[in-house]
Amino acid sequence: MLDKRWRADFERGLKPVGKGLARSGLSPDLLTAAGLVFAAATAVAIGLGEFRWGLLLLALSALPDVLDGAVAKASGRASARGAFFDSVADRVADGFVLGGVAWHLGVTEGGGWPVLAYAVAGLSFLVSYERARAESLGFAGKGGLMERAERIILLGLAFLVPTYLIPILWVMLVLTAVTAVQRFVTVWRQATARVPRERWMTWRELRDLASSTPAFRRTEPDAAGHRPALRPRRERRRPPIR
Repeated sequence: MLDKRWRADFERGLKPVGKGLARSGLSPDLLTAAGLVFAAATAVAIGLGEFRWGLLLLALSALPDVLDGAVAKASGRASARGAFFDSVADRVADGFVLGGVAWHLGVTEGGGWPVLAYAVAGLSFLVSYERARAESLGFAGKGGLMERAERIILLGLAFLVPTYLIPILWVMLVLTAVTAVQRFVTVWRQATARVPRERWMTWRELRDLASSTPAFRRTEPDAAGHRPALRPRRERRRPPIR
């Protein structure tokens, strides 16, 4: 939702920053890798119950993910390889952070509470997969109530006020499931519009088609009154021209 409304304005605001970082020789791939390192550190901090450190590290993991695209465009290094690396790194980072949350819930709450964090992670991966698969087929797969930016914001709120961690996870679970359904319906409609409408032929149409086709001929019914299936007409051999 935020990506659709403010992404263009946000990218325009980051252009000067991207140009400055590009002039310093900073590689966009290095920024993407740094985001992964900070995400892993976030998981460790949350798993140990250090929510303040976890909030700081979560912000540090999101910052390189925002800047790597701006640096790539400013330096002329934007490529399919970089886009692929960035997408994979985002999924791994989400797994790290939500894995840290599951670790914390397993230590403090026990029981099946870690499954809640894993369920949010699974639906998040499904939402990302729907977009990737849709775009590979030539459809638009963006949009929805709970994209990656919203997930990071809600996790930041949960780390800021740890007592609301479980309720926020439930909200994330529901909204991410709604987003998965929204994207599925969006892509399904686009794909349906491309499918040609087909109609089954009636028996009379099939009979008329068979009788009018010169390659087939009707066979006479046998003694019992059964009519054999249509069989191809034998072509007459023309004598060679001498």
